[in-house]
Amino acid sequence: MVGWTGSRGAAVAAAVVIGVLVPATQQASAAPAPEAHPVAATAPAASPAAGAGPAAPGAAPGPAAAPVAPAPQAPAITHREERVDTPAGPVTVDIVVADLNRSELRATLLTGATVGERSSVPAHARRGGAVAAINGDFFDLARSNAPAGPSVRDGRALTSAVPPGRRLAPGVPGARQGDVLAIDDDGTPRLDRLTLDASATGPKGRLRIDTLNAYAVPVGGIGLFTSDWAGDRAATLCGSDTDRDAPCAPDRFEVVVRDGAVTAVGPPGGGAVPAGEQVLAGRDQGAAALRGLAVGDRVTVRQALTAASGTVPRTAVGASPILRDGTPVAGLDARSRDPRSAAGLTAQGRLILLTADGRESTSVGITLAETAEQLRRAGAVDGVNLDGGGSSTMVFRDQVVNSPSEDAYRLVPNALGVVEN
Repeated sequence: MVGWTGSRGAAVAAAVVIGVLVPATQQASAAPAPEAHPVAATAPAASPAAGAGPAAPGAAPGPAAAPVAPAPQAPAITHREERVDTPAGPVTVDIVVADLNRSELRATLLTGATVGERSSVPAHARRGGAVAAINGDFFDLARSNAPAGPSVRDGRALTSAVPPGRRLAPGVPGARQGDVLAIDDDGTPRLDRLTLDASATGPKGRLRIDTLNAYAVPVGGIGLFTSDWAGDRAATLCGSDTDRDAPCAPDRFEVVVRDGAVTAVGPPGGGAVPAGEQVLAGRDQGAAALRGLAVGDRVTVRQALTAASGTVPRTAVGASPILRDGTPVAGLDARSRDPRSAAGLTAQGRLILLTADGRESTSVGITLAETAEQLRRAGAVDGVNLDGGGSSTMVFRDQVVNSPSEDAYRLVPNALGVVEN
């Protein structure tokens, strides 16, 4: 291990660890790397000289033994850089470890004022006061810019998942609609799955709501949009459940609800949803169902994200699991090399943030299989893949510490941050 200061951020002085990725055939049997903790060296207490007897009566007392200083506590959050050898060449990996058991740290979702408002990860971190941050979920790039999966900020549900075929992300074996990395009120991180439980009940009965502030309403479904949405609602009723470029639904209709009553009906619109309003937008059979509501009808709209674990998170970001119980998920892609972002959790409840640089001569990128292995080597027992490519950006103490693959920092709708209380 040697000291290093490089051009990837003048303020970064990180340890460079030369490692070799475990081949896929060996991953299941390899044991997780132990977590490193600073150890304080203390000198042994002075003992009497050999053969010396007790002090004579009336003799002056000798010097008092110096008190032993307590061992310093390990830092609550750390950053390090590693150089890893892969079959295709070297890769630079940045790792942040945050001990969420410590009262001075908490994890949070960093967003703009609406779900489609984008900022760079450094801007998200500055606005949210985060000491560390990494880009979050895949999103509807260059269209609504809304995230693909569920998101929860400060206990408030912002979005639900789009249909699996509309999630703009590499296929991950075993990943399911609604998969998230979640953090509880007490700081406990976990992998979970969030499902929307929502409905609108009017004079003719109950209508199921399929999505919350999602950029793709499923065929035949109804989407709910709140003041967290400021995009084009009509566009969410286009495409199919597997093809974003498929034609728009021939029948599209929306209903505006305020203070428990329908205030407007008609073709779906766009722009910001005013505070206090809820908009129900339907396509196909969903549109036909909404046509049964008229201005003045009393309507009760209820919505909640329910967790498979039974514990509603305070923070959640959509992500695909790639590491479970210390073992990489079987069948992960082992060929495509790209810049990657990932997050994991240790058995002790620490949060790991990881980026791997790519698309440059000095760092060739890593595969999904290698990403899972890097999380495991960093001490994670469970982990997820986040958005990658040009989105991969990590901030630590006001500095971008990785090397993003685009000339300018890509603007993203959300980031996972760690805040010092």
